[in-house]
Amino acid sequence: MKVILFGAPGSGKGTQAIVLSDYYKLKRISLGDIFREEVKKDSPLGNEVKNYMEKGLLVPDTLVSKVVEENLNDENFILDGYPRNLNQAKTLDAILEKKGASIDVFIYLEVDEPTILERLTKRLVCKKCGANYHLINMPPKKTGICDKCGSELIQRKDDTPDVIKKRWEVFLKENQSLLDYYKEKKKLVAIDARGDKDIVLTRIKDKLS
Repeated sequence: MKVILFGAPGSGKGTQAIVLSDYYKLKRISLGDIFREEVKKDSPLGNEVKNYMEKGLLVPDTLVSKVVEENLNDENFILDGYPRNLNQAKTLDAILEKKGASIDVFIYLEVDEPTILERLTKRLVCKKCGANYHLINMPPKKTGICDKCGSELIQRKDDTPDVIKKRWEVFLKENQSLLDYYKEKKKLVAIDARGDKDIVLTRIKDKLS
């Protein structure tokens, strides 16, 4: 099974992708994680994407497609954070076609602006291992300290209200043509992503079954 998990920042893509990849035995490909790792390593790619990420802007398609092609083969996978627009979707189809593969399902996690503001302004991430926490829904056992590795928890620079609203505006501008594209291909599955993560997971499993 080859799956795309799509939704606005704060829709729960990362959380659901981890659980679904384990449950269905899929390779998880998260562009956000890949980019953040490159930024942390201070690599040429990391330096290239850093300014875009900190301003809440999308990384250019040419850079993104290069990373995707390097991380995709013919095995089963779940894509988290790509494609984000119609051009990227068509590029992805071309990449997969060269590898003799295609997308099976496009899962759209539907949320609203108040939900993502609530989720992202209270999100914390481990400075070292990248684990995510939430001050209300999933707090660390010890304030400001990662449960997994004991490192400091920080707020990402793109998780401030102004940047979140910018990301939301960019998302709304880009998403409709992408949804229409997969709807026409009869691969679109829309999921109400508001509420507890376990409830959302059950909704996804029910649709996929």
